[in-house]
Order: sequence, then C-alpha cells, then structure tokens
Amino acid sequence: MGRTVTSFRIALIQEESQWKPFRDTLDTESRLGFDRLFLMARLYISACTMCCKPVRIYTIIIAMIFHHYKQLVTILERVLRNDPSS
Repeated sequence: MGRTVTSFRIALIQEESQWKPFRDTLDTESRLGFDRLFLMARLYISACTMCCKPVRIYTIIIAMIFHHYKQLVTILERVLRNDPSS
C-alpha cells in the first residue's frame, strides 16, 4: 500500500525545525529575518500543497523567492512612478 503524503503545513514545520541549528547560530536580527522567510512560505501554503516535490525545501524556497519577487516588483513600480526622468 502507498503512504499518505504528509500535510504540507506539517512538512513546513518539520523543515523549519531541521534548520534550527543554522538559525541558532545567527544573531538576533538575522534570526528575525530567517523567521520571516518561513512566514513568507506560509503565505503560499495552498500552492505548495499542490506541488508534490520529493524534496520539500525546494517548494518552500520557491514560495520565499516568489514573495520577494512580488515585493521587488512593487518597489520598482513605486520608484519608477516617482522618477522624474521616466
């Protein structure tokens, strides 16, 4: 019989806990940044659930990158609107 795929919410928590030794070596400000990355991945949990990848960190990283991409586009649009040369 096949095994049931772990809920991605649970998988994300498991993955985050595996990164705890890395996180613990960071200074306080960096820890906050690191924690925010995993919070960003949670924003896209439904999309992550639909992507059945054997290495779950790939999906988590893509969610983080996608969120940063959206933020960069927003910032770029704001800068270009305020740029007198455009």
